[in-house]
Amino acid sequence: MARAVGDLLAQFDAELEHDLEVAKSWNVAPTAEVPIVLERLVEGAVKRQLHVARWGLVPSWAKDPSGGARLINARSETLLEKPSFRKAAASRRCAVPADGYYEWKQGPGKSKQPYYVHAADGQGLVFAGVYEWWKDPGKESGDPLRWLLSTSIVTADTPTSQGGSSVFDELTALHDRVPLPMSTETMEAWLDPHADDAAGLLDMVRSGARDAASGWTLDAVGAAVGNVRNDSPELIKPVEALF
Repeated sequence: MARAVGDLLAQFDAELEHDLEVAKSWNVAPTAEVPIVLERLVEGAVKRQLHVARWGLVPSWAKDPSGGARLINARSETLLEKPSFRKAAASRRCAVPADGYYEWKQGPGKSKQPYYVHAADGQGLVFAGVYEWWKDPGKESGDPLRWLLSTSIVTADTPTSQGGSSVFDELTALHDRVPLPMSTETMEAWLDPHADDAAGLLDMVRSGARDAASGWTLDAVGAAVGNVRNDSPELIKPVEALF
């Protein structure tokens, strides 16, 4: 995610509740801060806002935030059942924008090839997500760091190909799961704070995943992305695949 705040506000027609910074990163790691887009009711009016959240959801009932590193993803098949996610899925849904994501392809022996998955037109991707607020019991009520905003990205089975060669054949060769993509239309419905049919919304987003991902493309990239300490635009530079 390497887009400026102004670009994100324009893309999503969102506003800021408070000033914030979105740090550019070409190698986002669990527990790092990422931008999310959500809608809230403010004095009866729906407001679409851009926030920054910790990647790895921390449930409101958690004793501390350490477990969030294990909750960076939420399986769509069990989203409405798992205690960590079901309340957030019902009323705290968000969109997680990204320029792309990395996936690894297993080769002969121990060899692996990383790929950068992104939109062919450069417009960026939008994933379905959920968010949660966690209150730090060790901080005073007036402390601005008392409340931690965190998020998880919803995942789904990789869409299957429907005849002929397509990006879905390539995605399946990498992994059987993908972050659940949204189109502009499905995002509008997913974010709606008035909507209370979480199961119906989830089915709608899942059914639209094929169309939302149809413009994706894959580029082989260098192995440096495997180390989170490496973080520069060079990480998404295409290279010749090893296999």
